Amino acid sequence: MSVKPQSRLLTKQRFLPYFLTQAFGAFNDNVYKNVLLILIAFAAPGTLPIDSDLVINLAAGLFILPFFLFSASAGVLADKYDKALIMRVVKMAEIVIMSLAAIAFVTESYMALLVLLFLMGTQSAFFGPAKYALLPQHLKKEELVSGNALVETGTFLAILLGTLLAGVIANQSHAPAIAATSVICFAVIGYLSSRWIPEAKPSNPNIQFQWRPVRQTRHTLAIARKDKTIFQCVLGISWFWFLGACYLTQFPNFAKLHLGGDAAAVSFLLTLFSIGIAIGSLLCDRLSGHRIEPGIVPLGSLGITLFGADLMFATPEVIPATQTFLEFMTHPELFRVFVSLTMLGVSGGIFIVPLYAMMQSRAKEEERAQIIAANNIWNAIFMVASAITAIVFLSVMGLSIPQFFLFLSLVNFVVVLYIYIQTPDFFWRFVVWLVSHTMYRVRHKDLSNIPANGGALIVCNHVSYVDALLLAGAYPRPIRFLMDRDIYNLPFIKAFCRACKVIPIDSTDRRSILKAFVKVNGYLEQGDIVCVFPEGELTHDGEIGPFMRGIDLIIKRSNVPVIPVALQGLWGSYFSREGGRALLKLPKRFWSKVCIVAGSPIHAEQASSTILREQVLALRGDNR
Repeated sequence: MSVKPQSRLLTKQRFLPYFLTQAFGAFNDNVYKNVLLILIAFAAPGTLPIDSDLVINLAAGLFILPFFLFSASAGVLADKYDKALIMRVVKMAEIVIMSLAAIAFVTESYMALLVLLFLMGTQSAFFGPAKYALLPQHLKKEELVSGNALVETGTFLAILLGTLLAGVIANQSHAPAIAATSVICFAVIGYLSSRWIPEAKPSNPNIQFQWRPVRQTRHTLAIARKDKTIFQCVLGISWFWFLGACYLTQFPNFAKLHLGGDAAAVSFLLTLFSIGIAIGSLLCDRLSGHRIEPGIVPLGSLGITLFGADLMFATPEVIPATQTFLEFMTHPELFRVFVSLTMLGVSGGIFIVPLYAMMQSRAKEEERAQIIAANNIWNAIFMVASAITAIVFLSVMGLSIPQFFLFLSLVNFVVVLYIYIQTPDFFWRFVVWLVSHTMYRVRHKDLSNIPANGGALIVCNHVSYVDALLLAGAYPRPIRFLMDRDIYNLPFIKAFCRACKVIPIDSTDRRSILKAFVKVNGYLEQGDIVCVFPEGELTHDGEIGPFMRGIDLIIKRSNVPVIPVALQGLWGSYFSREGGRALLKLPKRFWSKVCIVAGSPIHAEQASSTILREQVLALRGDNR
């Protein structure tokens, strides 16, 4: 039995110490923060100088404030210095902060604990850019999704376990002493694991660091906006944290007022949601074929909308009468709520992991940590906005919590639709992913022959109307296709083709041909991959027809490798011309096996239409 990529990473020194360090960091943050909040909530009268409710709200603000103040500076430092070193320094600072917190716990100095909570937020703000910017340095590109999936899984399980442990500690008779010992121990474990993180060389050692937080923040946010796709990833990630904060903060009242649950029920809801995110995160690697696949992001957002809305419709109109936690867990009227909540988490995991991986991979190495810092700033902004939104719609407008969940689902649909309009790659990759994972079982062979960088020309046989979609879904780099102009101009297809930068061509119009060839060579010169179907039309009999001379002209004008590619198993499908015109006959098979085979690259000087046709024929063999 083969070892899954996630499991493989957890055996590597370049990942395991890093994973443990970040997981224990998130775990300790939540142990400390939640123990503090519980102790404040149940503090004896007169212990606090101000109202406990105000202190709790103040605590939430104190933890998030450093992300506004220091993230930009942290991003510059993470680009300038060894990220592993920064993580060790931050973990050492955590030990110092937790040692002071231990004293404050034992002496019940709650105001000191609040100040230290601000310092914990500060060390988290400095940890974040190094944490996420280090991954692309230690992982191969094909491991980036697996790595991010494990990080998100570890983070949310750490949040869950830290929150649960905080509740256990706070209920003990010697809670302050136990809390003091625990936070120091976990901080030490985090530091020790960070000692084993391999060196991550500075990505931009010459960058100037100046302690000007406001100016640096503006500059950092501007860096993230330079690349449209990166910025949409940042907005998508921040929107995820907005939704997460909205849902998590409502769990206590949702369980109490609408499900008839107690404190244990709240923990159960948190567990379902966190486990769902962990499952969704780990599923990403399988759904994306071990690569960065933006096409599954819309799948996650669709799930967030559907299952978030179902939380309202699944909520019982009459509060179930449950006497024990076991009755609550097994009550038939609540089962649908539990399923929707879990699937909401699964959808969130599928949504968030590719966005992190895309942001990391697209960012320039010398700016990666600063872009992560910008992401953290936007995350903080959206999380503050989530609190304001909840106050407005629940307290001012008087929505019930289930109605608020429905509202979030509807807004989610609008927000992600805006993101997909701004960055069409997400949507068209989703269409590609959907076709290649539902109608066909697509296998790939020797696609490593297609260059990972630089321009290349793919020459392929043309069997069906979904050939381009299957090829686009098979390879992670964007591929530009030539398409018949009449098909290109069809309603609903034209916008999609424009988003994919398809090149229209009319084989009967010389000017159209020349214009298309100029575009092809332009894409090749700028380092893109272009795919041409030299037969010029779909095959009528399943055989590979003669290659048109236009391919020779393209090759002659370019100086890029030419890769012959063959499609196997598509003849006879609904989108082929077998048995009549394509799309006008009843489908005879679903989820049929299709194979995409790539041959060895051929230098442009040695390539010709005749040689390429022979190569494609040999690759296809008898499997039409």
